[in-house]
Amino acid sequence: MHPDCERILLSENEIAARVKEAGAWLEKKFAGTVPVAVCNLKGSAVFFADLLRAAHLDVEMDFMAVSSYGANAVSSGKPYVKRDLFSSVEGRDVLLVEDIVDTGRTLITLRQFFKERGAKSLTVVSLLDKPARRVVEVEADFVCFSVEDAFLIGYGLDYAERYRNLPYIGILKRSVYEK
Repeated sequence: MHPDCERILLSENEIAARVKEAGAWLEKKFAGTVPVAVCNLKGSAVFFADLLRAAHLDVEMDFMAVSSYGANAVSSGKPYVKRDLFSSVEGRDVLLVEDIVDTGRTLITLRQFFKERGAKSLTVVSLLDKPARRVVEVEADFVCFSVEDAFLIGYGLDYAERYRNLPYIGILKRSVYEK
């Protein structure tokens, strides 16, 4: 365990098993179609890659970045598109892969973004859901884990761009981000 980690919340094996279940769900959901799978960078990148390998789908991949955190431990509450899509989603089924649904503001922003871009449908798969932090009413279509209200790191999740490469999801020690 990394020394900045208070404890491991979700092990590498727990994550792998649930990602496999999410992949099977997507195989059924998108059978016979070719959706555009969109990764919201950077936090979703590890989950995105593992999920698409687990799903055995014919997909097109695209990437974008929407953020409200920056290098802070608390969301600004104002999500904005930092990096737009590379391709059009007009008339397409879109699979949005998120690392975490926290306040819900980013997901609301993304739902509106894809609606304005003319997506035929939007399916959201999130690795984590933190319902205790929700300030707007929104949910993902598939959630791998509902988690407690703690600062999480690992498996793509970061604090100030660190810890993304940890193979598990852990709780960051308060002493690290309350300096």
